[in-house]
Amino acid sequence: MDRMLYTAMSGAKHTMDQQAVVSNNLSNVSTAGFRAQLQAARSVPVEGAGLLDTRVSAVTTTPGTDFSQGPLERTGRTLDIAMQDNAWMAVLADDGTEAYTRRGDLQLDNDGVLLSVGRPVMGEGGPIALPQGAQVSIGADGTISAIPQGEGPAALVDVGRIKLVTPDEQALTRGEDGLFRGPLNEDGVAAVLPGDEDARVVSGALEGSNVSAVDAMVSMIDVARRYDMQMKMLSTADENAQRANSILSIQG
Repeated sequence: MDRMLYTAMSGAKHTMDQQAVVSNNLSNVSTAGFRAQLQAARSVPVEGAGLLDTRVSAVTTTPGTDFSQGPLERTGRTLDIAMQDNAWMAVLADDGTEAYTRRGDLQLDNDGVLLSVGRPVMGEGGPIALPQGAQVSIGADGTISAIPQGEGPAALVDVGRIKLVTPDEQALTRGEDGLFRGPLNEDGVAAVLPGDEDARVVSGALEGSNVSAVDAMVSMIDVARRYDMQMKMLSTADENAQRANSILSIQG
């Protein structure tokens, strides 16, 4: 009886964790540059005073990320960029570390600082600041040019260059803030990746999420049905235990 309980209980816990991953992917189906999370489970022996070789539990893991390319969408907006191939853009995370993203719908704050979802975009010497009211354009290599307000094309000047990196994507670590960081060293500190002079972007375009809404919905329905089945198994195990107790009490 307890074997049935272990199986259903660990399966239900795994299913709930999988539902959280699927829900997060589905909620970001329209987020520019989003990379879908991958989720799996592995079996582990049950530990404790009542250890038995026949008792096995399931542990949920998030082994990695789907790094496949998302669809390219032309927007025509000056501050929209899409990273080409395996290029990533460097930003300053909320914790003060350098992190990397594929999301290229950039904005300017009141001080002229270039932002990606509220986080400063990193240049060669730190966060990039642009002249107020300037007409801005972004080149294929990430170079930002600006024409000061009230000036003509002859006044075009380079005001910075977006830091682009080309990492080993399988070595990137995903943070809870949705940003990616370099490989961790022995002290658990993420490495700062060097800039790649050959990395390129497409101006006036955005890379869409690589999450398929149809696949995510099918996965969500499948997970929900699996959870219902495991709850029924727990209920059946409880009913069987009550019947067994009733039989034993009659015989006693």
